[in-house]
Amino acid sequence: MATTVRNAKPLHELLLEHGALKPEQLQQAQAEAAKTGEPLKRVIVRRGLMGEEDLSALVAAQSGVTAVDLSNYLIKPEVIQLAPEALARRHTLIPVFKIGDSLTVAMEDPLNFFAVDELRLKTQCEIKTVVASETSIRQAIDQYYGSSGTIAEVAQAIKEAELPKKDEEAAGEAPIIRLVNLLIMQAVKERASDIHIEPGDGTLRTRFRVDGVLQEVNGSPPHLHSAVVSRIKVLAKLDIAEKRKPQDGRFQLKMEGKDIDLRVSVVPGQFGEKVVMRLLDSAGMRLSLKELGLDEQTRTQLERLIHVPHGILLVTGPTGSGKTTTLYAALSLINEVCRNIITIEDPVEYHLAGIHQVQVNPKADVTFASALRAFLRQDPNVIMVGEIRDRETAEIAIQAALTGHLVLSTLHTNDAPSSLTRLIDMGVEPFLIASSVVGILAQRLVRVICPKCKESYKPATSVTNELGLKPDVQLFHGKGCSSCKQSGYKGRVGLFELLMMTEPIKNGVVSKSPAHTIREAGQRAGMRTLREDGLNKALAGVTTVEEVLRVTQLE
Repeated sequence: MATTVRNAKPLHELLLEHGALKPEQLQQAQAEAAKTGEPLKRVIVRRGLMGEEDLSALVAAQSGVTAVDLSNYLIKPEVIQLAPEALARRHTLIPVFKIGDSLTVAMEDPLNFFAVDELRLKTQCEIKTVVASETSIRQAIDQYYGSSGTIAEVAQAIKEAELPKKDEEAAGEAPIIRLVNLLIMQAVKERASDIHIEPGDGTLRTRFRVDGVLQEVNGSPPHLHSAVVSRIKVLAKLDIAEKRKPQDGRFQLKMEGKDIDLRVSVVPGQFGEKVVMRLLDSAGMRLSLKELGLDEQTRTQLERLIHVPHGILLVTGPTGSGKTTTLYAALSLINEVCRNIITIEDPVEYHLAGIHQVQVNPKADVTFASALRAFLRQDPNVIMVGEIRDRETAEIAIQAALTGHLVLSTLHTNDAPSSLTRLIDMGVEPFLIASSVVGILAQRLVRVICPKCKESYKPATSVTNELGLKPDVQLFHGKGCSSCKQSGYKGRVGLFELLMMTEPIKNGVVSKSPAHTIREAGQRAGMRTLREDGLNKALAGVTTVEEVLRVTQLE
C-alpha cells in the first residue's frame, strides 16, 4: 500500500491558507502557469515568490510526509535500479532506500498517486513517500542514472564498427546520432550556453562555455569530425554538401521535460568546419527583474522607466552580457492585453506569448530600420529593437519615441554614459537624444560563488587598498568542490548601472560633453557604477572581487 497522505488540499489552497502568498500574487502566478503550461510550483519559484525548499517544506507539512535533502543521501545502485529512469524522469521521483519490502521514494508531488501506483506495480514493494524539491530530484536523477553510455564509449563503438564512407550516410547512422545526442545532453547537464567543435591539424577540440568561461571536455575523436558535423547540419536543415561557405540554422530538442533550442553556426577553416551551437533554454529566459540581480533601488527605477508611455530605454554592454534576457524580462513585465508590443530581432532567440516578433532578413529587405518604419503603421504601444547599429535606425527609433511610443533597444558600449556619446558619434542630433532617451542600463555578468564550497577569507592589504575597502573586511570565494567541478563558481548574476536622464545630463548631451562629465553628473544624481555594484555583491558574498575586476573597467 502507498503512504497515506493526510491532506489532499490543492497547492493554491495551501498557499492562501498559510499566508505564503498574497491573493494577487497567486492569481498572477496561476495566470502565468496557464499561459506558459508550466507547473504552478515552478512559476512560483521562478518569480521569486517562494524558495523551492520552503515550498517543499509546506507541501510536506500539509501532506503528513517528511521533507528530505537528497544531498545528504548516498543511494545504492541496487535501489536506483528498482525504478526505471524513464519513470523517474516522467514523474520527478527517485528511490532513496529500501528496508525489507518497503521502498522510500523522494517525490516532488506526494499527491501523485498515479506515479506511486505505477512504481508499486514495477517494484512489488510498499511505497513510502518523502518530499524533495524538483531541482534536487532532477540533479539526483542525473547523478545516479547518468547518460546511456559515455561519449568515449560510443566513440569507441563507432571506431570498431564499419561506418559508411559518405557523410550523408554516416550522419544517419545510429552511433553518430547517439554521439551527438550525448554531447548535447552533457552540455545541458553542465549548464553550458555554447558548444564549440573545433578541428585542428589531426586534432579535434570540444569545449563548453559554462558561466561565461570556455572549458575543454571529452568530445568525439578527430576521425569522426566530418560525420558529427554532417549530423548537426541534418538537424539544423543545412546543406551537407556545402563546406566552403558559412551556414546558420537552428533546431529544437526536448530534454527532461524542457524545450532546448539550439542555434547552429558552421564556419569553414583550414582544417575543416568549426561548429558552434548555442543552447537556448526558454525556461531560463523567463526571469523576473529581481532574479537578474538588480538591487531594490535600481529595480524600482527601472520598472518606472519600463512603464513610461513614451521614450527610449537603452540596455548596453558587450556580447554575452545578458542584454536580451533583461529586455525580455522588461517586456514580460508590461505584456498585457491592453498593449500592442512588437519586436524586431536578429535573431529571435525566444518566442514570447502575446508579443509579435519579427526576424531580421536582409534578403527580403527586412532590416532594423525598414521593420521600424513598418511597425509605426501597426498601432504599437511598445517597440523592441534588437540593436541600434546605425544612424538610420537610431533616428527612426527616436521618431517613434517622440510620437508616443516606448522603444526598448540595445547598444554595444562599455558603460551607460558612453551610450549617449555613441549616439552623437552616429550623427544623431544631440537635442533629439536629450528629448527622447529616458534611461540607460549598462550591465555585465559575473560568476556566482558556489554555495557548497563557499568560505570567507581576509584579503591582502594591497587588495583592500586598491579597491578602497576597510582593512578588516571579510571577502568570500569558493574553494572548489565536486558540485562546481572545482571551479569555485556556479551560475551567474548581473552587475548593473542605471543612468537616469536628469536635467544636468540632458544639458550635457546638448552641449556634447564628454562621457566622463556625464558620468560624474550621473553619480551626483545617485547612479551606482558597475564597479560599485560589483563590490557590493562581493562584500555580500555573491561573487568574488576577482570576478568584479575581470568584467569592469578601471575607473
